[in-house]
Amino acid sequence: MRTWRDGDGTLTVGTDSGTREVPLRIAASYRARTKGLLGRDGIEGAMMLTPCGSVHTFRMRFPIDVVYLDRKFTVLAVRTMKPGRLGLPRLRARHVV
Repeated sequence: MRTWRDGDGTLTVGTDSGTREVPLRIAASYRARTKGLLGRDGIEGAMMLTPCGSVHTFRMRFPIDVVYLDRKFTVLAVRTMKPGRLGLPRLRARHVV
């Protein structure tokens, strides 16, 4: 099993016209995952929480798009969550973007 660390990276997303690279913030420590996007007005790019099987948007200021990924980074589900919501846990989810 791979061990993740807090830091920055790049997320490559496939689009109809090819691929696009998006700045990625990795939150792997308990402290970084707990803070997540709290206290922010937005984010440039994306944030990956790992390990993670569910998220919430309590005390957040903006809606977010949530992507649940398994161990092989296969997309399990995509949801848009408004502030103040609790996302359902995904049994096979290992990462959330």
